[in-house]
Amino acid sequence: MNNNSIRSGQSPAKRAVSAFDSLALPSHLSLERLVKVVEDVRHRPIEIEAAGFLNDGSVCGLWLSSDEVEVILHAVSPSGLHRQQFVLHELGHMVLRHDEVVVPVDYVGVLFPNLPAGFVRRVLARTSFSDELEAAAECLADLFAAAIRNSAREPRSFEKVFG
Repeated sequence: MNNNSIRSGQSPAKRAVSAFDSLALPSHLSLERLVKVVEDVRHRPIEIEAAGFLNDGSVCGLWLSSDEVEVILHAVSPSGLHRQQFVLHELGHMVLRHDEVVVPVDYVGVLFPNLPAGFVRRVLARTSFSDELEAAAECLADLFAAAIRNSAREPRSFEKVFG
């Protein structure tokens, strides 16, 4: 999916449905299988880790993207379903390619002069500029969760990732 749909006025829900449909997911979906699909889409591995520092704020998950790896950090939670939703939301951002939304170079340079501009732009592109991006990622996460939940063979597939 490209970000032309962001500028075209398409609703976040419609962007999510289009992205979901474009993945042609297997009928028996697990979180583990979904991660592999998204790794293929992004052309690099995805690492998922708990991050206690996320428990102290309003952010429950964080996606960091580099040319070599995608990293999802999620808040620590006793609920596997919460952890799964945090991860699914970040996978939604990846599938929707929210790292490709342009962040002004001068904004990056002023706030983070000691970090590579490309890295900062990828991280900030989806976290600082649009509630619509967050809504689209959450809609896509909900579609992923329903597909996993409705999978007859693996109703609790999130446990494969979180134990």
